Amino acid sequence: MDHSVNQNSRCRIVVDAMGGDYAPTNAVLGAWDAFMQNKDFDLILIGRKNDILKVSEEHNLHITEEFIYNADEVIEMSDSPAVSLKKKPNSSIVVGAKLVKERKADAFVSAGNTGAMTMSSILNMGRIKGVSRPTLTAPFPNEKNGFTFIADVGAFVDSKPRHLFGFAVLASIFIEEIYGIKNPKVGLLNVGEEESKGYQLTAETGKLLSESSLNYIGNVEGKDIFKGNVDLIVCDGFIGNVLLKFAESIIPFLKAKFKDYAGKGIINKLRVGLARTPLRESLKNANYELHGGLPLLGIDGISIVGHGISSPLAIKNMVLRAKEMHNKNLIQKIETAIKQHLNIQIN
Repeated sequence: MDHSVNQNSRCRIVVDAMGGDYAPTNAVLGAWDAFMQNKDFDLILIGRKNDILKVSEEHNLHITEEFIYNADEVIEMSDSPAVSLKKKPNSSIVVGAKLVKERKADAFVSAGNTGAMTMSSILNMGRIKGVSRPTLTAPFPNEKNGFTFIADVGAFVDSKPRHLFGFAVLASIFIEEIYGIKNPKVGLLNVGEEESKGYQLTAETGKLLSESSLNYIGNVEGKDIFKGNVDLIVCDGFIGNVLLKFAESIIPFLKAKFKDYAGKGIINKLRVGLARTPLRESLKNANYELHGGLPLLGIDGISIVGHGISSPLAIKNMVLRAKEMHNKNLIQKIETAIKQHLNIQIN
């Protein structure tokens, strides 16, 4: 697909109205809020037309049929990704990805079944030439009031050295263009900082990274994620997904502990009350709603995967992130980076 004119064209964003635990309400409310805030893009709500119109009527949104692309089937959160893509060809997740492939849209956003969304994006949109495996890249808050990014966090659970090297290239471009971090520092997640540590996968990946033009600083450990001394940490999707799910559990854990503490007496309750605002402010970077979803980098089109529990605010920010990626011509920049990167084969 030729993306050379994308940055000068009006962005067309498809939002999966049926995706997520609270669909279609949260998906429709969030997408419409993004559109009302910034109308210089075209919004396409894909899903069951009557369900979308019902949400519009209940919330007085005045959404007309011109914003809706009907898709009668729904891939549920519990459905098997591989099976559901075949059995539900008219689902919002399948049709939405095909609209991007057919160049009827520039971006697809969904908080639906993550596995199905990932597979549909890969199969229907295709990969950028030279990319063997796409990656999901996630921001983790760090001590420096910024983010440490992890790639991959679950697009694939088994990877080879060339795949991890590809993740580093893809994520580096994303971080630099979207977050403005020039020449991001790249680390390889390992059980120790010494080059001799780890196993075959990390040893061979480290060699590829060290021979590249990436700003590779060597091995890093789990404790470095929150320190902020490195911008991007590369690992296989199995480990990355475990890290992501663990990180997502920290805030609910802290809330439960504070609630338990407050319940032990009026003095404790007052202490928690006084600490609530500074705690909320200090942990705001950990709020997934502000980031919305995770970009599936390496796809020949913009694909953003959201959490199943996504709120309207999260959906809104997913849509706005898709628009930003389009406006900054990210896909073409990734294509250029893949072609120029040191002649190292990552296919």
